Amino acid sequence: MHHLHRHRSRRHFLRACAATAAIAHPVIGMAQGLAAQTTIHYGGSAWLGHYPAYLALKSGALPAASIDLRWQSFGTSSARMSAVLSGGIDIACTGIVSALALMARGSRHFAIIAVPEDFGRVEGLFVRSDVSAIAHLRGKKIGVTFASSAHLLVLDLLAGAGLGPAEVAVLNVPAPELPAAMAAGQIDAAAAWTPQFHRIRALPGVKLLADDTAFSLFKSHKVTPGPDVLVVRQAFADKNPLAVRGFLKGYFSAIAMLRDRPQEAARQLLALTGLSLADQVEAILGAQWYGSEQQRNLLKVPGTYVDGLQGLADMLVAHKQIDKAPVVGQWIDASHLA
Repeated sequence: MHHLHRHRSRRHFLRACAATAAIAHPVIGMAQGLAAQTTIHYGGSAWLGHYPAYLALKSGALPAASIDLRWQSFGTSSARMSAVLSGGIDIACTGIVSALALMARGSRHFAIIAVPEDFGRVEGLFVRSDVSAIAHLRGKKIGVTFASSAHLLVLDLLAGAGLGPAEVAVLNVPAPELPAAMAAGQIDAAAAWTPQFHRIRALPGVKLLADDTAFSLFKSHKVTPGPDVLVVRQAFADKNPLAVRGFLKGYFSAIAMLRDRPQEAARQLLALTGLSLADQVEAILGAQWYGSEQQRNLLKVPGTYVDGLQGLADMLVAHKQIDKAPVVGQWIDASHLA
């Protein structure tokens, strides 16, 4: 396993979001060459937050709306958001933390236009079977990928248990390496999201101590440590409002399939994820999918959910991950909803 680095705070989230290390590559284009098409460059990956866009693309709903969707894959939310800022990507799903870090820098190049899902039950903190409380992690090593939602979950759980930074070793472990590190005993606890969540859960002598429903803001606002949001590049939306609305129509149709016909959706997703059919169905069922009828309430300013996102920004400041909290409501745009 690579080196395990002790927790470095301060500007870590900002540096991560400024990074442009990941290289995008086009993998899918549809309806090429047809007249009166609007091309939308979408930033995605095999993560479940991108399932709706992929299904919308596969369904044919977007070409029917005169949209030619070009899919580009990214390894991280920070690299994806860098592409949005540079103009290479028009619409993307991203973890909110990367967006909040850019908001904190004053970037107005994008807006949040939808919330696809809540994956809080497939992300959590795993411990050895003899650990029954967060306080029992004093003096232990916790592995987690820095600048991630799981990282913020760990910080929140430790603070809630009264454990300070000097009392627990929080180590930076790349997500794919967490199961092996836990199995080898290099760490005593691990915080991860699916698919690593499921791989760690299957290890002998390991149990789930807390998932995202234990996060303080989930209890008060139903906001997880790093919810996915759908963002649009503002300059693109200003020039192509009908295309954005057409995209969202197909997007919410796909969300309805994920919510109501998970087996059908799973079969279409296998080419994207490479999962078995059983694992793909489990991944879909592990998330709560937000349909079009829920979006206006989620994006209401002020409103419970957006207030929770504001609380998340404030928490990042408290944990010295960003310098100042942006006014999150200024980046919410519900005008494209039908």
